[in-house]
This record gives sequence, C-alpha cells and structure tokens, in this order.
Amino acid sequence: LSPFIPLCILFLSSLDSLSAPLNVTIKPLEGNSAIVTWDILEGDPVIGFAITQQKKDVRMLRFIQEVNTTTRSCALWDLEEDTEYIVHVQSISMSGTSPLSEPVLFRTPKESEKLASKSPDEVTMEEVGQAAQLRAGELIIIVVVLVMWAGVIALFCRQYDIIKDNEPNNNKDKAKNSSECSTPEHPTGGLLRSKV
Repeated sequence: LSPFIPLCILFLSSLDSLSAPLNVTIKPLEGNSAIVTWDILEGDPVIGFAITQQKKDVRMLRFIQEVNTTTRSCALWDLEEDTEYIVHVQSISMSGTSPLSEPVLFRTPKESEKLASKSPDEVTMEEVGQAAQLRAGELIIIVVVLVMWAGVIALFCRQYDIIKDNEPNNNKDKAKNSSECSTPEHPTGGLLRSKV
C-alpha cells in the first residue's frame, strides 16, 4: 500500500500541473500603454492569469492578477516612454500557478516616434473611445429630435381634429339660430284666424 500512495500523489499532481503560457507578444498602443497577448495549451484547467511587468534595470515590478476569466490578453498602462520592460505571464488554476512564460522584452516608443510612426489610418484606443462617445451623443440627439417631431405632429393632428369637429357644429348652430329667428312666435300658441 505504501508504494501505491506516492504513485497516486504523482498522478494527481501531474493532472493539476499547468504549462507556462506560449506565444507571449506585446503590441505598444501609445507611448504609455501596450497590450499583452498569449496562448495556453488546450486542456489546461486555466481560470485566470498573472502578469509581472518590470523595467529592465529596476527591481521594482508591477503584478497584475485576474481570476474567473478566460481572456488571453491584458492591457499594460502608465508605462514610461522610451523605456525597456520585461514581461512574464503565468496561468492560474484552482491548484496554483504555472511556471513563468519566457520573458518578453519590449521598449515603449518616444513621443516623437509615436507621432511620426502613426499613419493617418491608424486609430488609437482613445480615439476609438471618443468616436464611440460621439456616436452615442449623436444618437441621443437624433432620438430626442424624432420624439419632439412626433409630439409636434401628434399635437397638430389633435388640434386639427378638434377644429374640424367644432366646425360643422358651428354651421348647424348658425343654421338653427337663423331658422328660429325666421319663424314668428305667437304667445297664445295658436294660428291667427280672420273674423268673418
């Protein structure tokens, strides 16, 4: 029985072991932000990730950890321009973390490089956010204008119906009043007879 227990522990630990993330790539977005992407082996019970970000020649590092997610990318922010960074990614499972991925070294662009390298067709995250806000604002304005026009049209139709309904009644009342005035009234209620 004693040789069987270590084999079970070894088998269970091999089931829970995670492989390090693969194909870690970094794409700088602006002088102060970047996107890290990676892949994992199929079948790994991954429930999150952990990222370490460190300046090349500085011991201080940033640690980013997310759980309960299946995402395979993460934004790095507040980066200094024209600075080299080293990034590692780890997978997280219920039983722990994977080994660190291979280190990825990248340099953030200078502000002048960023402006020079940006093509007219390239859109930054900030511009996308501004465009989305603009579209939302435009849609709100369009909806408000349409609602106002619908209200004006409904009010006009209602007023027109009221005027139209009252117009024939006014004509009938006028006709009644004129016919009443043309008929002679007799206080006795009878016809006048001539005496013979």
